[in-house]
Amino acid sequence: MSIDPVDPAHPDAQQCLKAYFAELAVRFPGGFDAGVDDLDAFRGGRGLFLVARDDREPVACGALQSIAAGIDEVKRMWVDPRRRGTGLGGRMLRALEQQAVTRGRSVVRLDTHAVLTDAVAMYRRAGYVEIDRYNDNPYAQHWFEKRLGPAEGPPRP
Repeated sequence: MSIDPVDPAHPDAQQCLKAYFAELAVRFPGGFDAGVDDLDAFRGGRGLFLVARDDREPVACGALQSIAAGIDEVKRMWVDPRRRGTGLGGRMLRALEQQAVTRGRSVVRLDTHAVLTDAVAMYRRAGYVEIDRYNDNPYAQHWFEKRLGPAEGPPRP
């Protein structure tokens, strides 16, 4: 299993995003409209995109987007349903946190929908604390934050 940065337009990233958006459209009451994704938000100094691969098959993704000085937002966290419960989501989250530290960020934030109960539980286990709403995402019902520092260390296997 590898977790690597890729351009968000890479076919593996697009495969993950397509599956992510399709799943949200089914799971969210009232569906989900992905709209137009600003891939530039996940490039260069503005952000990054990670893909997890198992034997070259893309099985998870996650992204960071800069939202303020010293703060990155975790975006597009998705794990193939066949890989859930294996710890892959936690590995992806730790990899994103380490990337945020490398990018000089001291805080990461994220939002999520209440129906994604496994995700909410994972974020809490990972040390995220619920905060006041910080964006206008119409699909979010929970907003979380985690303070980072050098003690975070490299991602665990």
